Amino acid sequence: MSTSPSLQTPGRSATAKAASGVPGWLVALLAVASGMTVANLYYAQPLLSSLRGVFHISTATAGGLITLTQVGYVLGMLFLVPLGDRLEKRRLVTVLLTVTTLALVAAGLATSFPMLLIASLLSGGTSVVAQILVPFAANLAPDHARGRIVGRVMSGLLAGILLSRTVSSLVSDVAGWRVVYLGSAVLMALLALALHAALPQHAPTTTLPYAHMLRSTLQLVRTHPVLLRRGLYQAAMFGAFSAFWTTVSYVLTGPRFHYSPVGVGIFALVGAAGAAIAPLAGRWADRKLVRPMTATAFAVAALAFALAGVGQRHIVPIALAAVLIDMAVQTTLILGQHTIYQLDPTARARLNSAFIATFFIGGALGSQLGSLAFRAGGWTGVTVLGSALPLLALLYWATERRQPQTARRDADGL
Repeated sequence: MSTSPSLQTPGRSATAKAASGVPGWLVALLAVASGMTVANLYYAQPLLSSLRGVFHISTATAGGLITLTQVGYVLGMLFLVPLGDRLEKRRLVTVLLTVTTLALVAAGLATSFPMLLIASLLSGGTSVVAQILVPFAANLAPDHARGRIVGRVMSGLLAGILLSRTVSSLVSDVAGWRVVYLGSAVLMALLALALHAALPQHAPTTTLPYAHMLRSTLQLVRTHPVLLRRGLYQAAMFGAFSAFWTTVSYVLTGPRFHYSPVGVGIFALVGAAGAAIAPLAGRWADRKLVRPMTATAFAVAALAFALAGVGQRHIVPIALAAVLIDMAVQTTLILGQHTIYQLDPTARARLNSAFIATFFIGGALGSQLGSLAFRAGGWTGVTVLGSALPLLALLYWATERRQPQTARRDADGL
């Protein structure tokens, strides 16, 4: 079943929608909305050097801003995203974006670092709207095109992650870091209005009480071992990704390269090129290439960090490594989501909740470990950490060979 029978769109039945696919304008809106909301998690990354001076804090303390924002996202994934199966999605999205808007206003007006931390925790928690919209797109898509449509929406989400750094750097250089948060608050308010007007209504897929629904999310992890496996794969990859992007601004603004905040933002555009692989990853998933392409992505990520370490005195190897890391992380993310969405069509929000929460824990740890590695061993320490994480994932991937044939088919999304 690819589309809920309760889906309602003006002048078209759910059956017709499933037969004709998802309108291109709606896919584009979902992609833009996903990118805009998830960008809230990353605006601070290129600002860390500036925030250290503004609030008189250490490098490790500044890195804690990224970690706490991602912790908020994990909490939102665990306690808010499952509501996507329980409540009407359009209304839920509108309420969450309203809270996000208020939290971003508080961040922009913060008079102390603890106040910025609390506001970032709240905005991170409600920015999980992106992870309500992705399974929403999966529900809209027919079976034969689900990988491609999810890939297109994810390309917007991933572009938002990467472009957020550039936008943040440019805006902060022109108008100050506070305008980054206040500007995003305005965008979130406009996005709430746009999505409320454009999204089709989608009835809940479960009537379970909230507490029972949270328990059912844990039950899904026990019922579907592949869900935990894909989450751990992505935790390793996202941890490496977060370690790279949390610390690379220190390298670029340091004595070796002397980049300005704008220069850091322009550098982030290089990494954004990796978002182009998202639709390809969706096609690989539709062609049942989940397992081999997962291993390939792990190997590419490990080699990219090695390249960044060996060529750390030159910007070109670091830039090439950024592109390869982003491509590898995006590939495993889309392959993982394609796999888990097939496990239970009536519980996609809860499946996504468990999946994203698992790997965002890895991202939060990666941000903090990256800051500690940079303080202890400089850029070399970060690249060693970044290479180790996907290699560990690759070793875990190798254990799939010892699974029964039925489990391997499940892990490959068959």
